Amino acid sequence: MVQFLGFRSETHALANTIQLATIKADQFGAVFYPGGHGPLWDLANDEDSIALIQKMITTEKAVALVCHVPGVLKDVMLDGAPLVKGRQVTGFSNTEEEAAYLTKMVPFLVEDELKQLGGLYAKGPDWGAFIKVDGNLITGQNPASSAPGVCSILKLIQAKEALETVSR
Repeated sequence: MVQFLGFRSETHALANTIQLATIKADQFGAVFYPGGHGPLWDLANDEDSIALIQKMITTEKAVALVCHVPGVLKDVMLDGAPLVKGRQVTGFSNTEEEAAYLTKMVPFLVEDELKQLGGLYAKGPDWGAFIKVDGNLITGQNPASSAPGVCSILKLIQAKEALETVSR
């Protein structure tokens, strides 16, 4: 049975939401940010989210973000440079945003932002599953990319556990 932050069901987890500020990177092997437009407003500048992502990345733990959520990486810096600079990334494409008629509603376009930050942005066909894995950073283009993103998290965790087992 999969556990969500220590809860035994999704329903129980949702009914007992934990504040992001209380999440400690050392308690988890990975973090997954699901999609949606909301994070462009409430997580893109959130200090707790930025700190969590920075800590997960620097401690070599998997960070996966899909759909609009790769946009929250806009203020995540490592060694004074944007986390995405020079990394393979994807996120909700401009053409998908246009198809949803929301280009004028969102505070910024994810594709444009990732490119401006120096990310090596790539995309697949609109609405199709497409992910990019660059080290322990996993980004998915749209909601269809959630399952492949989670599978990539599991692969990274399994590989890390295998290395730890071999080095013992």
